[in-house]
Parts: sequence; C-alpha cells; structure tokens
Amino acid sequence: MSAAVAFAPPATDPAELTETLRTQGYAVLSPAGVVRWLGLPLAALDPLKDGWNDLPPDEYLKDGGHYRQRRHSCFTIDGDALAQVPHRAHWQPVEYNALHGGMQRWFAPMAPAAVAQAGWQQLMRKLADCASALHGTQRWFVEAHQFRIDTAEGIGRPTPEGAHRDGVDLVAVMLVARQNIKGGETRVFEAAGRRGERFTMTEPWSLLLLDDARVIHESTPIQPVVEGRPGYRDTLVVTCRSGAFQGD
Repeated sequence: MSAAVAFAPPATDPAELTETLRTQGYAVLSPAGVVRWLGLPLAALDPLKDGWNDLPPDEYLKDGGHYRQRRHSCFTIDGDALAQVPHRAHWQPVEYNALHGGMQRWFAPMAPAAVAQAGWQQLMRKLADCASALHGTQRWFVEAHQFRIDTAEGIGRPTPEGAHRDGVDLVAVMLVARQNIKGGETRVFEAAGRRGERFTMTEPWSLLLLDDARVIHESTPIQPVVEGRPGYRDTLVVTCRSGAFQGD
C-alpha cells in the first residue's frame, strides 16, 4: 500500500445533521458532536468497547481471508419502543453485495450485556430518529454489526465487496478503535453523479451517516504501521430499513 495523505473528516454541527444529509447525502459527527447529538457523555458508550475483544471470526469471506471478526443482531424501533428480535441471518441481494449477496450468513449475536446498556439504547433510538427525519416517521428494521478488521495476515479489508450501497434507508458507521494501522480511508461517492469525498476517521466514537439511496461508500484496506504488532480497526455498522428486514 503506498503512502497517502490522511484527510480529516468534514465535521457536521449536530444541529445541521438532517439538513446536511438532505443536501449532500452524508454527514460526519465528531466525538464532541456525538455527545451533543446523543445527549450523553462518551463515557456512556465506553462500556461497549470490550465487546470488540470477543468477536468470533467471519466464516463467510469468499476472498479466502481471515481478517474479519463480527457479531450481528437485529432490532425494531417504533418511536421510543426498541425491541431486539429473535436472532436471524444477515442477508443481502447480489445487487448490493456482489461478493457475499444471495446467501444467509449466520453470525453470533451481540452480547446481552451490550444491548442492555443505556448508551447503546440511546444510540439506536437516535439513529431511528435520524432515519425518520429523512424518510418520515415509521417503524424501523435495524441491523447492527460489530466488526474487527485485523492485519494478522498483513492486510485487512473493511469492505471486500468494494464501493457499494446496502439496500437500506440509513447507514451509520461508528469508529470504535484504531490500533497500529495505516489505511482505512473512507470514500463516499454520489450514486448518480461525479462528486466524491475521502477522509480517514481516526477518533473513537466518530460517526458517519449515509443516506443509502443517494451515495455509495467503501473503506480502503488496512496494513500495520509496525510489523509484528497487532493492528486492527473496530467499527459499529448500523442500518435502518423501512418495511421489513432484507430477505423477508
């Protein structure tokens, strides 16, 4: 991987979040912005971090790699009513994921202690509120993915499927941690235009929000900064979809 300049994310004022999503299709909240948006200190999210140290390997990677670990759980949110649904497979059509689409992928669920956290529940409700502000108040079908991409094999690929949409209404990507890595640049492009932007999320609890119908996105591969030492990138990816879960 050649050296590249790392650009800071374009931080959005939480008061302008909905308008920014409407005008450009994506927005980034800094950790300080997340605090204002959530109405909670970052300390309310910190208890979630340990969950990334106990992620089973992703057994479905078709590129032959072993660089991804994950958990996956599903919820419905209707107003303030947040409910975890019975554990289910993650499914995407090949139109949205040419590499792993068209098959049921059963991942281990998130730990009960994590989804019981007040910080977690507030985050889920605020993401549903954001989706409703864009697409109208309704019941949301929410999938949450804990990802760790590591460099044990020399390189890790956060988005092995390449630049993509997810087939949902809102996508949220929260950076939880970066350890001894270079790369992992976020790239966002207009789905029906030429405009694009690139930046690297480096601060834990930074949050990228995407109007999935309007933009495509990807993250570039990661490599270790210091060879022989563990390197990884931990993220939380949450999607909100109207009507039903994909595959229903």
